[in-house]
Amino acid sequence: MATDLALDSTYWNAVGEGAGSIVAYAALGLVLLLVGYYAIDLATPGRLSVIIRDERNINATVLAACGVFSVALIIVAAIWSSGGRLVEGLISTAVFGLIGIVAQVVAAFVFNILARIDVRRLVHDPTVSPAAVLLGVTNVAIGLVTAMAVI
Repeated sequence: MATDLALDSTYWNAVGEGAGSIVAYAALGLVLLLVGYYAIDLATPGRLSVIIRDERNINATVLAACGVFSVALIIVAAIWSSGGRLVEGLISTAVFGLIGIVAQVVAAFVFNILARIDVRRLVHDPTVSPAAVLLGVTNVAIGLVTAMAVI
């Protein structure tokens, strides 16, 4: 009866491996989020971090927040689809995550051109703009589509 409560001899090894995988994927996810944010920043006229921090511009914040969220969707999809062993999963997550970030930025850039929205003016406009909401939601939608393509 007492042996029914004992842990399997491989239990702590499995817990350690699982915890290591979580740390590795979290670290890679953070790096990809930073890469995604800076890719969005480069694709947006003006320095988003400066505009958000110094000008406290809500439109720039909406675009940046939606962009980061859409990049997170892509990263989650890349992790979800990675499967397999840890090293192979991290490599495929990095590759698919980076490709997804590029696809996200290009698609958002093309949409901005086709929608004829002046993003440069938008990120400096101090009033909340419906165009910022439209572009933000579009970025999330593009992120969802890209994430599904990764899966």
